[in-house]
Amino acid sequence: MNTHFDLIAIGGGSGGLAVAEQAAQYGRRVAVIEAGKVGGTCVNNGCVPKKVMWYAANLAHAVNDANAFGVPARRGATDWRKLVRGRQRYIDGINSYWDGYLVDSSITRIDGSARFVDAHTVEVAGQHYSADHIVIATGGRPVVPPVPGAGLGITSDDFFKLTDQPRRVAIIGAGYIGVEFAGVLRALGSEVTVVALEARVLESFDPMISEVLTGEMEKQGIGLRLGFRVAGLARTDHGIALDARDGERLDGFDTVIWAVGRAPNTRGLALDRAGIETRTNGIIPVDDYQDTNVPGIHAIGDITGRTPLTPVAIAAGRRLADRLFGEQPSSRVDYDNIPSVVFAHPPVATVGMTEPQARDRHDKVTVYKTDFTPMRHALSEHGVTTAMKLVCVGDEQRVAGIHLVGDNVDEMLQGFAVAVKMGATKADFDNTIAIHPIGAEELVTMKVAEPDPHPHHGIDTGIEWKEAV
Repeated sequence: MNTHFDLIAIGGGSGGLAVAEQAAQYGRRVAVIEAGKVGGTCVNNGCVPKKVMWYAANLAHAVNDANAFGVPARRGATDWRKLVRGRQRYIDGINSYWDGYLVDSSITRIDGSARFVDAHTVEVAGQHYSADHIVIATGGRPVVPPVPGAGLGITSDDFFKLTDQPRRVAIIGAGYIGVEFAGVLRALGSEVTVVALEARVLESFDPMISEVLTGEMEKQGIGLRLGFRVAGLARTDHGIALDARDGERLDGFDTVIWAVGRAPNTRGLALDRAGIETRTNGIIPVDDYQDTNVPGIHAIGDITGRTPLTPVAIAAGRRLADRLFGEQPSSRVDYDNIPSVVFAHPPVATVGMTEPQARDRHDKVTVYKTDFTPMRHALSEHGVTTAMKLVCVGDEQRVAGIHLVGDNVDEMLQGFAVAVKMGATKADFDNTIAIHPIGAEELVTMKVAEPDPHPHHGIDTGIEWKEAV
């Protein structure tokens, strides 16, 4: 077998597949190195299985509300094993698709773990492979803090291996993963407590998001223990206990889930042999074009520490291939105004600057807010709040941030993110005729600005990677 390629992607996740696919379409010889299942975290232990569980939780909520609308319905116990089997069939189908796609696209798949030999060569299972361009796209791994008894907890990866539904769950962490798991598990019938060092849930998001989501989680019966410094886990007669640094103990959990961040999955790559610069936490710094400090070696996705989202990794991979092989020398990802969604219950959607960020960076900031109970819950006893905020900057009131929480905001944001990317102003929103009756119409009908607060807000630092441990 010819072992030299135009491009080798180390990692068969979203980013690696994207750059390989695009390079192959340009007629280049391409290989993907992957030790596990093709699709990476998103397909196997992240976005896809999580979203299936989220839909199951949504259906549970709908059953709870059905009788109020005159539709007879009654909740029984969740058939967890049936849900897991169905979810796995779906994932297996995606894995099979990608396996076949690699073959059909003449992309060589190399099974195993790669280690650098030099700047143009990697080793897999004793075999050397070389390439003009090597792309590192190995994603991230869940962080487990080095505290006593840490092994009594499971990670987000382990969550998707559960064959039985946990009954009393502690989730350590109140970020993306923590609030998503909390909503799913509670809707499906588990008792859930979220324990976090932070002062608020989704601390890096706009304060409005944290406030509204906290209220909704409490209405669902999710326990919140914020400002809790976990010192260790212990096995007791009642189950698993969480011990705080101040001596407090929370006891009686059958499952504890670590959701305290992810670290770049760069261990074992022997990056030093190629002279690749890394930070102490394993992140590989890249420039605006995904280039590392070594010519011909590139990095994309979570390992770069920049906006660790699947669509960002895909975009970075495609644009990198366009630049390398498609005669598009300026092709790169614009990391400004990237929309993101947290599939909590209710979901959260955001793009652009938070209000504190805008006030830190701009002299004139105008904010518009609204909150309401959408028609979906008009007859329900469990009315879920929808809240919206527009953050506008300058005299022209350019819309620099949109922050949403509530039913269907995950679907609303995509089109409005285009508007933000194009530089739309509040006047553009006002001049758009509303669609009625839907929740999204509120985004184009807000008229009265919020009073200008004082004193000046400090900056919200946004999402950052935790130090690898």
